[in-house]
Amino acid sequence: MNILGAILAGGQSRRFGSDKALAQFQGKQLFDHAADSLRPHVTALVAVGRDWPGLVRVDDYPLPGLGPLGGLCGALRYAEANGFDAVLTSSCDVLGLTDAMIAALMPGPAIVATHPVVGRWPAALAGRLEEWLAANSRHAVFGFADHVSARRMALDVPLRNINTPEDLAALPC
Repeated sequence: MNILGAILAGGQSRRFGSDKALAQFQGKQLFDHAADSLRPHVTALVAVGRDWPGLVRVDDYPLPGLGPLGGLCGALRYAEANGFDAVLTSSCDVLGLTDAMIAALMPGPAIVATHPVVGRWPAALAGRLEEWLAANSRHAVFGFADHVSARRMALDVPLRNINTPEDLAALPC
Protein backbone atom coordinates (compact mmCIF):
# COMPACT_ATOMS: atom_id res chain seq x y z
CA MET A 1 0.00 0.00 0.00
CA ASN A 2 1.27 3.46 -0.97
CA ILE A 3 0.85 5.68 2.12
CA LEU A 4 1.53 9.40 2.42
CA GLY A 5 2.67 10.69 5.79
CA ALA A 6 1.38 14.20 6.46
CA ILE A 7 2.52 16.37 9.34
CA LEU A 8 -0.05 19.09 9.99
CA ALA A 9 1.92 22.16 10.96
CA GLY A 10 0.03 25.19 9.64
CA GLY A 11 -1.29 26.47 12.97
CA GLN A 12 -0.35 29.78 14.51
CA SER A 13 0.98 28.41 17.83
CA ARG A 14 -0.91 31.13 19.75
CA ARG A 15 -0.92 29.28 23.07
CA PHE A 16 2.72 28.37 22.69
CA GLY A 17 3.81 31.95 22.00
CA SER A 18 6.32 30.99 19.29
CA ASP A 19 6.59 28.44 16.49
CA LYS A 20 6.18 25.18 18.39
CA ALA A 21 7.30 23.06 15.43
CA LEU A 22 10.76 24.50 16.08
CA ALA A 23 10.68 23.92 19.85
CA GLN A 24 13.26 21.45 21.12
CA PHE A 25 12.66 18.27 23.09
CA GLN A 26 15.58 15.96 23.82
CA GLY A 27 17.75 17.85 21.34
CA LYS A 28 15.33 17.56 18.43
CA GLN A 29 12.62 19.86 17.08
CA LEU A 30 9.02 18.80 17.73
CA PHE A 31 8.35 18.60 13.98
CA ASP A 32 11.20 16.13 13.59
CA HIS A 33 9.83 13.94 16.41
CA ALA A 34 6.53 13.70 14.49
CA ALA A 35 8.37 12.99 11.23
CA ASP A 36 10.44 10.24 12.84
CA SER A 37 7.26 8.60 14.19
CA LEU A 38 5.60 8.47 10.76
CA ARG A 39 8.58 7.84 8.48
CA PRO A 40 8.89 4.03 8.93
CA HIS A 41 5.22 3.58 7.99
CA VAL A 42 4.92 5.73 4.86
CA THR A 43 6.18 5.88 1.30
CA ALA A 44 6.66 9.66 1.40
CA LEU A 45 6.34 12.43 3.96
CA VAL A 46 5.02 15.99 3.45
CA ALA A 47 4.77 19.13 5.57
CA VAL A 48 1.24 20.55 5.52
CA GLY A 49 0.74 24.27 5.92
CA ARG A 50 4.41 25.24 6.10
CA ASP A 51 7.82 24.79 4.57
CA TRP A 52 10.15 22.23 6.14
CA PRO A 53 13.66 21.39 4.89
CA GLY A 54 13.75 18.25 2.74
CA LEU A 55 9.96 17.83 2.53
CA VAL A 56 7.37 18.79 -0.05
CA ARG A 57 5.05 21.53 1.18
CA VAL A 58 1.32 20.88 0.85
CA ASP A 59 -1.02 23.79 1.45
CA ASP A 60 -4.23 23.62 3.43
CA TYR A 61 -7.28 23.31 1.19
CA PRO A 62 -9.41 25.07 0.18
CA LEU A 63 -7.70 27.86 2.15
CA PRO A 64 -5.61 28.41 5.26
CA GLY A 65 -7.28 29.03 8.60
CA LEU A 66 -9.65 26.04 8.58
CA GLY A 67 -7.72 24.23 11.27
CA PRO A 68 -6.66 20.59 11.04
CA LEU A 69 -9.39 19.70 8.53
CA GLY A 70 -7.98 22.21 6.03
CA GLY A 71 -4.61 20.52 6.43
CA LEU A 72 -6.13 17.07 6.12
CA CYS A 73 -8.03 18.12 3.00
CA GLY A 74 -4.83 19.44 1.41
CA ALA A 75 -3.04 16.19 2.25
CA LEU A 76 -5.87 14.02 0.90
CA ARG A 77 -6.00 16.00 -2.35
CA TYR A 78 -2.22 15.70 -2.73
CA ALA A 79 -2.38 11.97 -2.00
CA GLU A 80 -5.17 11.35 -4.48
CA ALA A 81 -3.44 13.37 -7.22
CA ASN A 82 -0.13 11.56 -6.68
CA GLY A 83 -1.26 7.94 -6.52
CA PHE A 84 -1.26 7.37 -2.76
CA ASP A 85 -3.82 4.98 -1.30
CA ALA A 86 -4.02 6.53 2.15
CA VAL A 87 -2.76 9.34 4.36
CA LEU A 88 -1.30 8.87 7.83
CA THR A 89 -1.54 12.13 9.77
CA SER A 90 -0.05 13.66 12.87
CA SER A 91 0.34 17.21 14.04
CA CYS A 92 3.79 18.60 14.71
CA ASP A 93 3.06 18.89 18.43
CA VAL A 94 2.26 15.26 19.26
CA LEU A 95 4.84 13.12 21.05
CA GLY A 96 4.72 9.45 21.96
CA LEU A 97 3.23 7.95 18.80
CA THR A 98 4.48 4.37 18.64
CA ASP A 99 4.69 1.76 15.90
CA ALA A 100 1.95 -0.26 17.63
CA MET A 101 -0.38 2.76 17.74
CA ILE A 102 0.15 3.40 14.04
CA ALA A 103 -0.46 -0.26 13.20
CA ALA A 104 -3.72 -0.15 15.17
CA LEU A 105 -5.00 2.60 12.86
CA MET A 106 -5.28 0.05 10.04
CA PRO A 107 -7.60 -0.13 8.25
CA GLY A 108 -8.70 3.46 7.86
CA PRO A 109 -10.47 5.62 8.30
CA ALA A 110 -9.41 5.62 11.92
CA ILE A 111 -8.36 8.22 14.49
CA VAL A 112 -6.83 8.23 17.94
CA ALA A 113 -9.80 8.89 20.21
CA THR A 114 -8.01 11.51 22.33
CA HIS A 115 -6.07 13.12 19.44
CA PRO A 116 -8.17 12.98 16.26
CA VAL A 117 -5.50 14.76 14.24
CA VAL A 118 -3.58 11.47 14.45
CA GLY A 119 -5.30 9.24 11.96
CA ARG A 120 -5.30 7.11 8.87
CA TRP A 121 -7.50 8.23 6.00
CA PRO A 122 -8.16 6.65 2.58
CA ALA A 123 -7.08 9.14 -0.11
CA ALA A 124 -10.46 8.63 -1.79
CA LEU A 125 -12.03 10.72 1.02
CA ALA A 126 -10.64 13.95 -0.50
CA GLY A 127 -13.90 14.83 -2.26
CA ARG A 128 -16.05 13.97 0.75
CA LEU A 129 -13.95 16.24 2.95
CA GLU A 130 -14.18 19.09 0.44
CA GLU A 131 -17.97 18.71 0.48
CA TRP A 132 -17.98 18.51 4.29
CA LEU A 133 -15.95 21.72 4.60
CA ALA A 134 -18.27 23.54 2.19
CA ALA A 135 -21.43 22.36 3.97
CA ASN A 136 -20.38 22.78 7.63
CA SER A 137 -19.41 25.96 9.41
CA ARG A 138 -17.94 24.02 12.34
CA HIS A 139 -14.78 22.33 11.13
CA ALA A 140 -14.27 19.71 13.83
CA VAL A 141 -12.16 16.65 13.08
CA PHE A 142 -14.48 14.51 15.23
CA GLY A 143 -17.46 15.66 13.13
CA PHE A 144 -15.84 14.63 9.86
CA ALA A 145 -14.52 11.40 11.39
CA ASP A 146 -18.05 10.49 12.46
CA HIS A 147 -19.38 11.47 9.01
CA VAL A 148 -17.09 8.91 7.35
CA SER A 149 -17.50 6.30 10.12
CA ALA A 150 -13.87 6.47 11.21
CA ARG A 151 -12.97 4.12 14.04
CA ARG A 152 -11.90 5.80 17.28
CA MET A 153 -8.89 4.00 18.68
CA ALA A 154 -8.41 4.14 22.46
CA LEU A 155 -4.84 4.12 23.73
CA ASP A 156 -3.40 2.39 26.78
CA VAL A 157 -0.63 5.00 26.95
CA PRO A 158 -1.64 8.60 26.24
CA LEU A 159 -0.01 10.74 23.58
CA ARG A 160 1.48 14.02 24.68
CA ASN A 161 0.16 17.14 22.98
CA ILE A 162 2.41 20.17 23.37
CA ASN A 163 0.26 23.31 23.36
CA THR A 164 2.16 25.57 25.76
CA PRO A 165 5.76 26.03 26.89
CA GLU A 166 4.61 24.61 30.25
CA ASP A 167 3.48 21.40 28.52
CA LEU A 168 6.96 21.06 27.04
CA ALA A 169 8.72 21.88 30.32
CA ALA A 170 6.62 19.27 32.17
CA LEU A 171 7.87 16.39 29.98
CA PRO A 172 10.29 13.95 31.52
CA CYS A 173 13.77 14.25 30.06
